[in-house]
Amino acid sequence: MVIRLLDFLFAFFGLLFLWPVLLFVTVVGYFDTKSPIFCQTRVGKNQKPFTLIKFRTMAPDTASVATHLASASSVTKFGAFLRKTKLDELPQLINVVKGEMSLVGPRPCLFNQEELIKARQAKGVFDVLPGVTGLAQVNDIDMSTPQKLADWDQRMIQTLSVKNYFTYIIQTVTGSGSGDRIKS
Repeated sequence: MVIRLLDFLFAFFGLLFLWPVLLFVTVVGYFDTKSPIFCQTRVGKNQKPFTLIKFRTMAPDTASVATHLASASSVTKFGAFLRKTKLDELPQLINVVKGEMSLVGPRPCLFNQEELIKARQAKGVFDVLPGVTGLAQVNDIDMSTPQKLADWDQRMIQTLSVKNYFTYIIQTVTGSGSGDRIKS
């Protein structure tokens, strides 16, 4: 309950105070790809679908696959900057306000990532809201290693406290973790 309240307050005030950044990235993104907002159906809590909102970092015609399966050439120059600075994640604050995501939780996967879904089902990972960041992300564990990711997601869920919640957010903002790897 406390974490949901923190999620809502941080996301709401984040959107309120960061709207100039969101607007700037949207405008620059329009010149980069003509389609700056990226929406994709992801697996949410209890395996219910929801629409994830991000800034587009890849060419609009890129196949809908996990990031580690996408070609590095798909990422635009501006998209690379957004990924490096993690600004591409800012629109997910809308998902957090709506209650579809938490700031901290397991990263939401695609429905076609069957191996990861099975591993997460076995670990009870879908019992919680997916998150913008979490233990796996700040430790450079991405969706290319499904079993390892599910193990770390379970560890995060079992040990999540208000202190760890803030720790993961601070580590993310200060640059821990590199995000999902892209196929070379």
